[in-house]
Amino acid sequence: MDINSSILIPNSSLLLAWLLDRLLGDPSCLPHPVVLFGKMIAHGERLLNRGKCRVFKGALLAITLISVVVLATWTLVEIADDINIYIGIAVRAILVFYCLAGTTLIREVRQVFYAIDRSLDEGRRQVSRIVGRDTSELTDEEVRKAALETLAENLSDGVIAPLFWFAIGGVPAMMGYKMVNTLDSMIAYHSPRYLKFGKVAARIDDIANYIPARLTALLMLIAAKRLYLIRFVMKYGPCHASPNSGWPEAALAGILGCRFGGPHKYFGETFDKPYIGDNDKPLTRQDMEIAVRINRIAETIAVILVILIG
Repeated sequence: MDINSSILIPNSSLLLAWLLDRLLGDPSCLPHPVVLFGKMIAHGERLLNRGKCRVFKGALLAITLISVVVLATWTLVEIADDINIYIGIAVRAILVFYCLAGTTLIREVRQVFYAIDRSLDEGRRQVSRIVGRDTSELTDEEVRKAALETLAENLSDGVIAPLFWFAIGGVPAMMGYKMVNTLDSMIAYHSPRYLKFGKVAARIDDIANYIPARLTALLMLIAAKRLYLIRFVMKYGPCHASPNSGWPEAALAGILGCRFGGPHKYFGETFDKPYIGDNDKPLTRQDMEIAVRINRIAETIAVILVILIG
């Protein structure tokens, strides 16, 4: 592959995939690699999460699956490139399209706000589709907060982090990150079953998201033209059980002038998360639309930057 093709193919694929995500989101009628990743993780977890040496077994599963995905993706794109340049672009575009999750989450968050305006029960059911916490006892305000917290986190996990790893190592690194993120969502819990087994998967996810989470917060402030909120983000970004999730949440809390965090229930246990922000104002549909607009602008800036980097 000559140098012109090595720049043209990834950039064309990224632009095409991003436009497809903006138009389609994740079509439910199409098979998704994350479903396959989930089955691989679930099978490995059932096989290995027992007996002694669970930290080692969990590490073995995580490293093996990430390596397999990176190698398989690299092999696939090399074969596609060898066929011809257009096949190479198409294969990359499909894989990148599956790695971007901006549009689908925005649709889900909008549906939460529409649902909560109809009834509290409907809002709870709708938000349960996008959060891992127990939603059965949430108030209407907590439902809105949960949706916007997830929107901020997803901008990092579902858009900026995949783009970051695409810029670092192309589609193989992007797909590898997707496996890292899926491992974290499935086995990196502080519950008796996963505390040891998911420990290494959680640390890998922390490392993979360290720069993207902070970059996401910066892009959100740029998108909102609120760079003066950097001190606010630096203050509240570390106020989260996760070393990364608090940064985009703090950026959105500063932009909206609201407060996130507080007690949440996971798997029947209550976790007292620190508050992010200091203004406990009611959230409205207008706040949701502002958050969506910020997400879209930050996402667009990130895509342009990756294309310019080449």
